[in-house]
Amino acid sequence: MGAMSPWHWAIVAIVVVILFGSKKLPDAARGLGRSLRIFKSEVKEMQNDDARPATPQTAPNPLPAGQTVDKTVSEAQHTEPRSA
Repeated sequence: MGAMSPWHWAIVAIVVVILFGSKKLPDAARGLGRSLRIFKSEVKEMQNDDARPATPQTAPNPLPAGQTVDKTVSEAQHTEPRSA
């Protein structure tokens, strides 16, 4: 069995048009095109993520040099006023 001849492709195309209708085919092609575009952009983004170095981003210290944060907080600072 060799490759399909042009007549075979014509018959396949006619069967597809009969099965799906001429209205649904452009919508299906449009949806397929969108899906491929999204897939390509996601693959490209994954490749860009792999190319970037994996260095952790640290926030700068907002306190002046030598100052530390006191982790003990009184309970009075955490209470909220009661509503009547």
